[in-house]
Amino acid sequence: MQETVKNALTGHFNKKKAFWFFLTALVTLIVWNLPSGVFGIEGLTIVQQRVIAIFVMAVMLWLTEAIPAWATSVTIIFVLLFFVSNSSFKFMQGSEGKYGQFLDSVGIMACFADPTIILFLGGFILAIAATKSGLDVWMAKTMIKPFGKRSENVLLGFLLITGIFSMFISNTATAAMMLTFLTPVFKALPANGKGRIALTMAIPIGANLGGMGTPIGTPPNAFAYKVLNDPTGMNMDISFGQWMAVMAPLVIILLIIAWFLLRKLFPFSQKTIELKIEGDMQHNWRTVVVGITFILTILLWIFGKKIGVNANTTAMLPIAVFAFTGVITAKDLQAIDWGVIWMVAGGFALGLAMNGTGLAKAAVESIPFGEWSPIVILMIAGLVCYFLSNFISNTATAALLIPILSVVCDGMGNKLSLIGGSSTILIGIAVAASAAMCLPISTPPNAIAYSTGLIQQKDMAKSGILIGVITLILGFSLLIVAGKAGIL
Repeated sequence: MQETVKNALTGHFNKKKAFWFFLTALVTLIVWNLPSGVFGIEGLTIVQQRVIAIFVMAVMLWLTEAIPAWATSVTIIFVLLFFVSNSSFKFMQGSEGKYGQFLDSVGIMACFADPTIILFLGGFILAIAATKSGLDVWMAKTMIKPFGKRSENVLLGFLLITGIFSMFISNTATAAMMLTFLTPVFKALPANGKGRIALTMAIPIGANLGGMGTPIGTPPNAFAYKVLNDPTGMNMDISFGQWMAVMAPLVIILLIIAWFLLRKLFPFSQKTIELKIEGDMQHNWRTVVVGITFILTILLWIFGKKIGVNANTTAMLPIAVFAFTGVITAKDLQAIDWGVIWMVAGGFALGLAMNGTGLAKAAVESIPFGEWSPIVILMIAGLVCYFLSNFISNTATAALLIPILSVVCDGMGNKLSLIGGSSTILIGIAVAASAAMCLPISTPPNAIAYSTGLIQQKDMAKSGILIGVITLILGFSLLIVAGKAGIL
């Protein structure tokens, strides 16, 4: 009997999403064809106006979710290549003097192989190898053991372990894994007790906060890291270790604060928990390879700058070693979250379009950013990012805001020294994106935790808002101090 095809095409048609899609297309066309004087940017070229229209399209598609977020990034790259690049239709190009500066098509496509993309791939490969070898289970068992059996201490253990894992492994994957470990724990807790809520909430909170600790923790971090280190842009040469030296201690402090809050909001009725994490580590030579490579990669990420090896180059170490030794196979590559990769690449392409066409420079010259207070800009940018990230993908939010704010930073010049420089604003956006965790739709870890049925939306909102606001205050304060001290 012929095997049933599971991945078949469907004729399902969503009228609501179709409406938003066609509305987006209509608005994009209107912006595309408006008189250039409407935008208030002196000397606006045809190409620059097209980029504005594409930006509007991206905003609407990401906000309405008319198509998946990663598909929006694909669409951005497609439209840039076909209508704004030097490889676009001839009738779309005209003369450069008349239309403005077109983008290099090779540069647009190179967004897929950007060093920061490789950095992310290295993180994904490490996570896959850790799961295959059972190293993640062994690490979880080893790390949770010192916390004992007291309920409140177990809660702290899960918070810290989830946070630490999320620094180097996808926070989505971390949340899924840690919730699996909690399953046998729930059997030992009262069915109607608030302790279950506390433990369940510990996972998304730990994952969201932990992601701030490293440049690979979340995609918003990657956007900020790329812009700050771009040799043709800010060229601040912030290393993986410098980022971690500032943000990792912040993560630990926030996790401890979250522990106190969860204990107060959802107190345990049972004083002790018999903890048993199921699963074992594989015992063979490939597991040894995974362990050594894991440690070496992290050490090079932290200290590599001192010996001349940057974080992006280091990311190739696990990819090459695991491919050569057979730890990772072609089938394993299917487990990589390619949707995130497409999202990041699309965000990079959008930033490239704004700078490569001269739109960024034109906007700087048209808007008097230098007259604005840097503190006001920091507060507005942070709150906008926090608000949007609670309702749409924080990756999409960062992809929209960081290119704009990099322009703002250029326009403000030395005035930003008051708040520690450009790093405070751009990394602050990454912090605000991670702080948004008050709804099930805010982040994938929130959605995974909510899907267990053990928590209600009000529980998530109560803890998410409190921890989110504290994160914004402490995060921005630390970034200002670190920036002024020259650490970032």
